[in-house]
Parts: sequence; structure tokens; C-alpha cells
Amino acid sequence: MTNFSGCVQTDRSPFYTEERCYISEWLNDPLVTDVSLAQCRVEPGVTTQLHSLGVTERYVIDQGEGFMELDGNTPFKVAVGDSIIIQPDQSQRIRNTGREDLIFLCICTPRFQPDHYRNLENQDTRPLEPDS
Repeated sequence: MTNFSGCVQTDRSPFYTEERCYISEWLNDPLVTDVSLAQCRVEPGVTTQLHSLGVTERYVIDQGEGFMELDGNTPFKVAVGDSIIIQPDQSQRIRNTGREDLIFLCICTPRFQPDHYRNLENQDTRPLEPDS
């Protein structure tokens, strides 16, 4: 919603998704089509659903640690301060390996819309484990 001054107001209440994480949308407005911003929270021990989006995503890790997998490649460690670029239609998932919530910002360009999300869970049932 846009108020009289042009400031976009978004309900930032977190909601749980089929992706197995909590999302708080900070900016996702039809009037701002070029970008959206959300905060994502993954609980300890949880791996998000294998999926892809039809937009470019950028993750910025704000709290916690884990492993990220892109396009079925070897998972890599992520921690506070890391930034990850995820190309459109690139398969992805992230696992929280820490004792606290894994929290990251997700910036989508153009803005995220539900029809951009594609569940790939049934295509790859391997657990997300780093190489030893």
C-alpha cells in the first residue's frame, strides 16, 4: 500500500511457507515492479524446499550459518556477511546447520510474485550434505 507521501507500506508480519521457512515481506508492491525485499528465517536443522524462481535473487546472510546448494552442485558454507547471487530458474536450497535461526535478506529483481516459484522437491530427493 502506498500512503499519501508516496511511501510504500508493507505488512511485515512473518508467515510460514511450503518452502519450510518464515518470510517477512519488507517491500513487495505492484507499484514497485523492479525489486522486492524480504527477510527469510530458517530454523535450526531445517533444509528449505528445493526450488527455483523465475527472477534473480540475492541472499545476504544476516544471522546464523548453513550450507547452500545451487544447480545440484556441491553445497558451500554460508555465514554472516555472505552474499549469494541466484540466477533465474537456478535450482536452490539452503540448510541451517547452526544452533540459532538462519536469517537472510532476499532481494528479487524484478519483484517476486507467487507464480515465479517452482517446487523442484520431487525431482531431487538427496539430502543437502556437504562433502566431507
